[in-house]
Amino acid sequence: PLVTGVQTCALPIYYLWIGCSDSRVPANEITNTKSGEIFVHRNVANLVVHTDLNLLTVLNYAVDVLHVEHIIVCGHYGCGGVIAAMDNKDYGGVINKWLRNIKEVYSLHASELNAINDLHARENRLVELNVIEQVKNLAKTSVVQKAWEKRALAIHGWVYGFNNGIITDLKIGRAHV
Repeated sequence: PLVTGVQTCALPIYYLWIGCSDSRVPANEITNTKSGEIFVHRNVANLVVHTDLNLLTVLNYAVDVLHVEHIIVCGHYGCGGVIAAMDNKDYGGVINKWLRNIKEVYSLHASELNAINDLHARENRLVELNVIEQVKNLAKTSVVQKAWEKRALAIHGWVYGFNNGIITDLKIGRAHV
């Protein structure tokens, strides 16, 4: 069927995945879904940035046209974007601007993160905190807010572990009707 001039998928899609660009984090394999069963948006460090028109377009299409019922923000331990944001290296203009979003997450949680002596454990915790903040950012979007006025829509925050293949549900999901 056509919806405002855009052809939609024949089968219902219930999930939007917002994940990292890292190819080791394939949404279909992690969720055990088939091609066409999950709508996917990927960027460095699975960020939800209110000025990212690409993300907002995907979100708008997934929520308003596909009527997804669940949005998953999935980070992963060992994320290069998160690790890069923790150092003071100059990665160049656009990358530096993108990493600033993660640096802001670090700043929000600096006392907790700075109390973690083990660098690897601190990186892992920043990965988790980043997912939590992205779920919050997602909940603030007008697309999600408007959907919640009309119907149920759940947001989930997950972290994937390469070493064990386990998804950690951060249990910070939000659901409104």
